[in-house]
Amino acid sequence: MYTVKEAAIRTGLSEHAVRFYTDKGLVPSVRRSENNIRLFDEEAINWLYGIKCLKRSGLAIESIKTYVDLCLEGDATVPQRYEMMQAYRDAALVQLEEAKQRVAHMEQKIVHYQAVLESGIPDATNPASWDTARATSGSGS
Repeated sequence: MYTVKEAAIRTGLSEHAVRFYTDKGLVPSVRRSENNIRLFDEEAINWLYGIKCLKRSGLAIESIKTYVDLCLEGDATVPQRYEMMQAYRDAALVQLEEAKQRVAHMEQKIVHYQAVLESGIPDATNPASWDTARATSGSGS
């Protein structure tokens, strides 16, 4: 059995998050000691990992709670949970594509700045140089 602190270390969550998720009813297998201290077994740790994954995918606590409640209802809710996971996965794939686009943009900037540093070419991203560039190119805008 693990304490809140140990559960936090094992999952990479903060102690506050572990307590918060527990208080929201998202970790149904958490137990309490005779002194009312939260105790986490491997199943509870797995719930915390799942919550962390869903939360990082952008899901609201209410949606995660709905999923947990469906899990607790049993096998009859497997079709609903299946559909939920498909939708969550699809949303995560969109986020992944957006992240790839952001990384590609940053890579382009890094290449540009590396060229500025190594070749001494002017930094075209510096707004102070834009008026100079317009004046020398003859364009008014």
